Amino acid sequence: MKILLTGGAGFIGSHFAESLLTEGHEVISIDNLNPFYDPAIKEKNLHEIEKKATPGQWTDLRGDIRDREFVEDVFKAYQPEEVVHLAAMAGVRPSIADPLTYQEVNIQGTVNLLEAMKAHGAHRMIFASSSSVYGNNPKVPFSEDDNVDHPISPYAATKKAGELICYTYHHLYQFTMVALRFFTVYGPRQRPEMAIHKFTRLIDEGSPIPMFGDGTSKRDYTYIDDIIDGMRRARTIEEGYHLYNLGESQTTSLKDLIQLIEDTLGKKAHIQHLPQQPGDVNITYADISRARRELGYHPHTPMKEGIRRFVAWYRNLRQDSFRG
Repeated sequence: MKILLTGGAGFIGSHFAESLLTEGHEVISIDNLNPFYDPAIKEKNLHEIEKKATPGQWTDLRGDIRDREFVEDVFKAYQPEEVVHLAAMAGVRPSIADPLTYQEVNIQGTVNLLEAMKAHGAHRMIFASSSSVYGNNPKVPFSEDDNVDHPISPYAATKKAGELICYTYHHLYQFTMVALRFFTVYGPRQRPEMAIHKFTRLIDEGSPIPMFGDGTSKRDYTYIDDIIDGMRRARTIEEGYHLYNLGESQTTSLKDLIQLIEDTLGKKAHIQHLPQQPGDVNITYADISRARRELGYHPHTPMKEGIRRFVAWYRNLRQDSFRG
């Protein structure tokens, strides 16, 4: 199958690109390599993908989903049958500082893709949503049936808006839509500003790590291999609009996360205590019973093992940078 993958150079996108190539699909990747974090990291991801592609199986396009003309030209030239839409401005705190860019990329960019799908006969999309849509939901674990009318960051609001827009195009044009709410994904290639990567680097360097709040906030950290498995399974959906949580369905406090990284690195953290940040939720915790039942999704990577694998990757990355 010919699949358009947006955000193919990113953390989750690069892993899923490799999965699609392994299954024999033709993949057309769109990424603008924006400077939200070092574009050289994304270039390295792309290099790893290319090594796994057969001739003609992988197309790497540089462009912005906000550019309607560019999106239209891609669909006209390549005629993808399916879209896996991962491209987005990510992060809760940056969205508070720059909500307009988040609206343009995450909402307008999504509409541009859906309009191009309508014009060119593509009727399937996997849409990357986020656990942030639940806000400070008092009920845990979070279920897909819970009310998500109270997002507490512009990022969360744009992700909920994306889900609604996808439903609208399903209703109007009978698109098959699968929206996946990812819960704090980590693992090799994780973005450098995300907590696990950032804490690992700072502890390893002996630098202070920022701890916002009292350390009791909890996250449902989900290892990248489990996310990729859930995405692969979501592609088997044949029709309708579907919404799934993809998480590990276990929580780890911020204090325990720091301790786990300390133990794995064999180094002590120097903690800088800071006040709770606006937009940060107290807990994320996925009810994955629907994904288990309908997709056969069964995450199997406990935090201790996932952190061990991440730290091993991080150390290899550091050794490569020293050699380079």
